[in-house]
Amino acid sequence: MKGWNEGITNAIAYMEENLTEDMDINKIAEKAYVSSFYFQKIFHVLCGFTVGEYIRNRRLSLAAQELCSTPIKVIDAALKYGYDSPDSFARAFTRFHGISPSAARKQGSKLNSFAPLKIKLILEGSTMLEYKIVEKSQFTVMGKSRKINTETAYSEIPMFWQEHMKSGGSEVVCGMYGICMDNDGKSLDYLIADNYIPWNEVPEGYETKVIPAGTWAIFPCHGALPKALQDVNTKIWSEWMPSCRAYKLAGNYNIEMYTPPCDSPDDDYNEIWIPVEKV
Repeated sequence: MKGWNEGITNAIAYMEENLTEDMDINKIAEKAYVSSFYFQKIFHVLCGFTVGEYIRNRRLSLAAQELCSTPIKVIDAALKYGYDSPDSFARAFTRFHGISPSAARKQGSKLNSFAPLKIKLILEGSTMLEYKIVEKSQFTVMGKSRKINTETAYSEIPMFWQEHMKSGGSEVVCGMYGICMDNDGKSLDYLIADNYIPWNEVPEGYETKVIPAGTWAIFPCHGALPKALQDVNTKIWSEWMPSCRAYKLAGNYNIEMYTPPCDSPDDDYNEIWIPVEKV
C-alpha cells in the first residue's frame, strides 16, 4: 500500500479543510490511495465510526462553537454545515449536544466537542496473523442480494442474514459466502450465496454473480462468530495491510467464507478473502 499512514492523514486533512463544502466519498478515498469501497471499510474498522458520522459530528461540533461565539443566525449555520433546513439542523444538533441551537447561545451551556482525528504511530509487540496467498480461477455463485447503505452496513447486513434464515431461504442458499461488492461508493451490493450449480434452475428472487479469476489473500478465522471474524478483520486493516509491501488491494469486493458450525463454537472455522495483486 502506498504511504498507508500518509494516505489516511491526507484524507482526514481533506475532510477537515472541506467541512463547509459538499464532499464526495470518492474524492476523499482518492487522498488515501484506495477505492471508496475499501476506504470506508478501513476507516470504520480503525476508527469505530463511519466516514459520514465523522463528518456530521465534526460539523455539529464546529457549528456549536460558532453559535456560542459569533452572531451567526441558526439558518445560516444550518446551510453552512450542510443542512437543507433549520429544522433538520436543529434535530441533528439536539441529538448531538442535548440542547437546541438557540439554547447553545446561552452563557454556560454545556456542549459536546468532537475533535479532529490524528494518526499516531504506536509500536507494540508483534502479533501473529495467519494468512495464505492463493490463485483462484473464475467461479460463479448464486444467491440473494440486497443493496446496502455503507453508512449502516454493520447493522443492515446481520439483519439481512436473519431475514434470509427466518424466511426459509437457507433451504435454497445455505450461505457459504457473504460477498460485499461496491455499488456506487455510497452503497454496496451484499450477496448471501453458495457455489452455482449450472444444471440447477435459479429460483425467482435469486441471481448469479461471476467472481473474476485472481489472487486472494485468505485469512483463517478460528472460533465463535461474530468475534472471530471481527478480530481478524480488525487485524487485517490495522496490522497486515499497512505493513504489506508485496501486495496491494485489487477489486472492490471481498468475501467471507463460512463452513458448517462445529459442536463447540470455539472450534468453528471460517475465512476472509481479500483480492490483491503484486505491487
